[in-house]
Amino acid sequence: MKKEDRIKVYEKYNGKCAYCGRDIAFKDMQVDHYYPRSNGSYAKTFGIDINSFDNLMPSCRRCNHYKRAELPEHFRTQMKTLHKRLMKIYIVKVAVDYGIIELKPFDGVFYFEREVN
Repeated sequence: MKKEDRIKVYEKYNGKCAYCGRDIAFKDMQVDHYYPRSNGSYAKTFGIDINSFDNLMPSCRRCNHYKRAELPEHFRTQMKTLHKRLMKIYIVKVAVDYGIIELKPFDGVFYFEREVN
């Protein structure tokens, strides 16, 4: 991808990850395909240009890694159930008991959806 195109993607949400909303440095930004390249049949069905600017999202490494090549709604479901899966881990339960961390469910709205509305 050309540097000027990467800059446009980076600026799309003012240097923030489109999913979690954390600030990301330009050098650390990963460009995510909201509708993944690996699922070309989905793109054809819905008439999506996989490499269009609208489909390219600035992403932090963690969100891009966790989303992988999944469809957006699968990623949303994964995030909405993350707190339940974390509570199955013994040390997380200890941290919650001691007030070190507080787990709360993801409301299902990604940062870029808050920004648009």
